[in-house]
Amino acid sequence: MKTDVAILEFRAGPGGEEAKLWAADLMRMYTRYAGIIGWKVEQLDDFAIRIKGAEAFTKLQYEAGTHRVQRIPATERHGRIHTSTATIAVLPEIPENEVYIKPEDLEWDFYRAGGKGGQNVNKVSSAVRLRHKPTGIVVQCQTERDQYQNRQVALSMLRSRLWERELLAREQSMSEQRSIIGRGMRSEKIRTYNFAQNRVTDHRINKSWHNLEDIIEGKMQKITETMSSASF
Repeated sequence: MKTDVAILEFRAGPGGEEAKLWAADLMRMYTRYAGIIGWKVEQLDDFAIRIKGAEAFTKLQYEAGTHRVQRIPATERHGRIHTSTATIAVLPEIPENEVYIKPEDLEWDFYRAGGKGGQNVNKVSSAVRLRHKPTGIVVQCQTERDQYQNRQVALSMLRSRLWERELLAREQSMSEQRSIIGRGMRSEKIRTYNFAQNRVTDHRINKSWHNLEDIIEGKMQKITETMSSASF
């Protein structure tokens, strides 16, 4: 396991379109946070990023779980506060020799990447979609580079997902408690972002922070430092 690399995947929970917007807002928040402290960020897909920097996984592992937001969506006509959730998975980068994947278990699909990147992105099928047939896990990568690089990143993401799956299976066999990653339901929240009250609350340690707008802009060092030093 490489503790200087963290793969973050953002999964919209209940809440419809607002939940998708919230997942995108969270990805932007962690991207900005990484930039503030000098980590390198690479967007792997629409809702996945890889962060590389000193102890990135060690410091971000406690961000895994369901993040609840209470706010008035931009599309809300009557000023009502909506509650939505998004789940964050924080995965380490797993070396090849730690998780073996049989080539015959893989199903590859190649397509043209979207977004910026010039003519090569639009004309060459460099983006990769990879399906692991035994588990049904699907990962995608379109980092606007060549197909070979995207294949390597997709395999890395798959190894991390398989590692996560094995870890959760072991935890489930040892305990009846639900996993830290959760299923994206409102009741399984680890943190609430309440815009009306300008407050972020982590429910695991029962601690709140204010200046929510700054936190959403990535200024969340106090939160990650507190979580790293907390004992669960």
